[in-house]
Amino acid sequence: MKKILPFGILVLAGVLALLNPSTEVTNVAESNMDTGDTAWLLMSAALVLLMTPGLAFFYGGMVRKKNVISTMLQSFICMGLITVIWVVFGFSLAFGDDIGGIIGNPSTFYMMKGMLGNATWPGMPTVPIALFAMFQLKFAVITPALITGAFAERIKFNAYLIFISLFVILIYTPLAHATWHPEGILAKMGVLDFAGGTVVHMSAGWAALASALYLGKRTEQSHTPARISYVLLGTGLLWFGWFGFNAGSAGGANTLAASAFATTTTASAVAAMTWIFFDILRGKKPSAMGACIGAVVGLVAITPAAGFVTIPHSLVIGIVAAIVSNLVVIWRTKTGIDDTLDVFPCHGVGGMVGMLLTSVFAHSNVNSAVTTNGLFFGETGLFVAHLIALLGASAFAFFGSLALLKITDLLSPLRVSTEAETIGLDLSQHDEEL
Repeated sequence: MKKILPFGILVLAGVLALLNPSTEVTNVAESNMDTGDTAWLLMSAALVLLMTPGLAFFYGGMVRKKNVISTMLQSFICMGLITVIWVVFGFSLAFGDDIGGIIGNPSTFYMMKGMLGNATWPGMPTVPIALFAMFQLKFAVITPALITGAFAERIKFNAYLIFISLFVILIYTPLAHATWHPEGILAKMGVLDFAGGTVVHMSAGWAALASALYLGKRTEQSHTPARISYVLLGTGLLWFGWFGFNAGSAGGANTLAASAFATTTTASAVAAMTWIFFDILRGKKPSAMGACIGAVVGLVAITPAAGFVTIPHSLVIGIVAAIVSNLVVIWRTKTGIDDTLDVFPCHGVGGMVGMLLTSVFAHSNVNSAVTTNGLFFGETGLFVAHLIALLGASAFAFFGSLALLKITDLLSPLRVSTEAETIGLDLSQHDEEL
């Protein structure tokens, strides 16, 4: 039965697709569609998709040689599984008609209904809604992939597929709706999240911590990374793709996209250097791994702020995020928490730092969507809203993920056997090796 069910669900999706061709043509009275904005968002969506293979190399290079393929596949498989969920009803849950400010109506865009014609999404009125849906899909794809670094080297592949499906449906889409839908509860509070600091990185970070705690320690915790060159390659692909992640979230080829582009590369660059110099300050040698981790932490932290803060303040965000995340990594190593690739200290903490500093440095001169300037400019409303949202989103992502891990474990045991872990997941789970 367990072998038949996954294939059966996929066949059911195909049958539903046959019965629901979604040929509805939606025409609005006035269209502001712009070819330049559309071209930029097409490029941005492709750039964001490239981040998932980049993450695969980034994580794959950090684990032991016997787990490289399994770790990389856990990222790659998201491009398939999450896309199917998104097309059938996931996009509707995130951006469909509002239900209580926390979730969308799954029937609104069921099977991509209403994607033909010149319909647009209110937040990106100059590009086709189908393109907006596909752009947002790439964010949904990489979020569960980020979690995988926390339970690397010890999770069963089949159970992993169940968990990330539940996570996207029950954790990611409610957060996306609450934050990015005009009627979302966090959006109405005034919470700013330009490209996913809360929705993507905080949710993945808290889920990672929950996963590390639930699955427990690996049999062998110390290891030598398989390929530092993979980590460097992955970092380069992530940095490159992140321009689509952040600058693409401006919704068009405009000055806001240019500003987000500049803040993104500035924060990443300074965070990479800060991580290296902080390591030297602590008596360590400068390392390729440290530079790569620092660069990614900078990218994570600037994500919620990219289109709301100035370029000089992106320097501050990168520096603060690198120091805080580095300190949390040090703290984590002194605990019994086996977050294999430090997903929580880097993505979770980096996302939280970025979220709070957005509320400190955001200014309406950068983006008119900022109705209350940040704490640095003497206004407190935005900071208070972000602090409340941080606590609420963190609790939801952490405890929600713990519940989903328990449910998954009941359906299909999460943890591989000691023998399978010793052999390595490449062979024990996939019968392949590097």
